[in-house]
Amino acid sequence: MPTSDIPWFNPVSVRLQSGIKRSFASVLDALDFLENEWPMRSGAYYDAATVSCRRALNRSTPPAVAREMFIAACLEAGLRTIADAPAPPQSRPVSAFGRPSR
Repeated sequence: MPTSDIPWFNPVSVRLQSGIKRSFASVLDALDFLENEWPMRSGAYYDAATVSCRRALNRSTPPAVAREMFIAACLEAGLRTIADAPAPPQSRPVSAFGRPSR
């Protein structure tokens, strides 16, 4: 397995069955959780998430696909995802008339 990790632009936060909140910031974080701490070892999205995380680490699948499959697997397993605050949008200068300048 490759040693380099691939961070996600926005972490995925999950409320575990115990009530604890966990945050996953990268493909390797998610794959480690899927392989070592996952509450159920079956499910179509579980399988798809593990495969897409491995492929993302091998640079054959976009990290965003692995992230979406991880979220789907969480929902399939009954783990609630918690929306993190999105990154602030890039602001554009505003003209004197209140319109974005070009």
